[in-house]
Amino acid sequence: MLMKVILISVLVHVVAGFVAGVVTIATIVMQEDAQFEEPPAVQEEKPPKEVKVVIKPPAPKQSMPMSNLRMRPVANIAVADVDVDLPSMDESFTVSAGIGGVGGGSLLSGARGNIGIGMSDVSVFGLKTRAERVLFVIDASRRMVLDQKGGLNSYRVIKDEISDMIGNLSAGTLFNVMLYDYGQVQMFKPQLVPAGAEITAEFHQWFAPVNSNLSNIGLPKGKRAQVATKLDKYPEFYEGLRMDATEQAVIQTALEMNVDAIFQIAGRHRGFTGIRLKNTPQEIAAAKATRAKWLADLKNAELIKAHENEKLEMKKRIEAAHKKDTEKRAKQGLPPKVLEKHFDNNVKYFGFKMKHPNPNPPPPHPPHNWQDERTIRSYYHELMQQLYHKQDRTPPSVNVILFLAGDENFSTDKEALVKRFTDYFKGKNRILRGQNEIRMAASAKATKNK
Repeated sequence: MLMKVILISVLVHVVAGFVAGVVTIATIVMQEDAQFEEPPAVQEEKPPKEVKVVIKPPAPKQSMPMSNLRMRPVANIAVADVDVDLPSMDESFTVSAGIGGVGGGSLLSGARGNIGIGMSDVSVFGLKTRAERVLFVIDASRRMVLDQKGGLNSYRVIKDEISDMIGNLSAGTLFNVMLYDYGQVQMFKPQLVPAGAEITAEFHQWFAPVNSNLSNIGLPKGKRAQVATKLDKYPEFYEGLRMDATEQAVIQTALEMNVDAIFQIAGRHRGFTGIRLKNTPQEIAAAKATRAKWLADLKNAELIKAHENEKLEMKKRIEAAHKKDTEKRAKQGLPPKVLEKHFDNNVKYFGFKMKHPNPNPPPPHPPHNWQDERTIRSYYHELMQQLYHKQDRTPPSVNVILFLAGDENFSTDKEALVKRFTDYFKGKNRILRGQNEIRMAASAKATKNK
């Protein structure tokens, strides 16, 4: 490269000298030939400009000649086989916790709280935790609005508590609300949604009609809680939970939503009990035969007929008494009494008495085949392995607020059932009795998140 620069410099000087010589010779010759006229003035020829040559160090060698570079399609580029577990585009997610609907993906392999973009302090009736994905499971059945618990006014406190908590969640926090009424369930949204002012207003409008007056008690008949996970070791549990959608079916449905924390507000909780398995065909046949034999007795048939006729008249008496009772309570500033589902309890409340009480014929089904606490706990252990541990996810904490009547009998054994349940899920539990206690325990409004 240096030699080329030198040669070019010499060549430039030679050419410049040659041009200057030609110009000089031509000028002299023209002066000699011009004899009869004055030669024009000729300006003095300026010397050629000096050409500066800058010698630069040679450029570093390229690893590949430019002529050999070619564009390759992306599809033809070989990439190392790396296992990257990213969610599909039909699943919603966040950087911080793999958010979305049921079974949503995670950019951080399911590890919660690594970034904490959507982390919120959550406080429901004094039970507190921190979470990015929260599910509120709320009992909407008739037992939640009985007089002994404060009626409709107490349930209004529950609605305010949940609405306040949702309104105070961080913008990146995901949540959903599941209402249940025995086997019926109703979801606020099909999947978890991010918190915010607009969604809070929508939720308040959705939740407001529930248990707001005598015409809106409980949930309308609709979707039943349907568990989705069938374990190889417990196939009979899957069938039993889908057959009899008890509170355990509601809890499993909640656990299948891949959340960090579950807050359940319930009028009844039985811990790791309440799963009924199918009866055998022989048991079912035997129960039907017993009932048919009882009904075939003429005396029993007459007792049933007399009871049903009187029951029709008694319902009319209860309806009239309830109307007067509602007017009286309104003058006292009290909400109307919510009647119970059990007919006999309503008869007793208004001081009536049946002349022909229910003869209680044998049921058309065999006795329920309930599973014991230890077996159900083992079932939940396998369920958590399937839903969370094998997916490298942390199971959610399950927190229970049990709302009872002021004088409701709740033994220490029943209380221990609830405690063992929440301890297993690393959650907390609290028992509240009546309107005053549930009102005093409200804590969501004071919970602040950025």
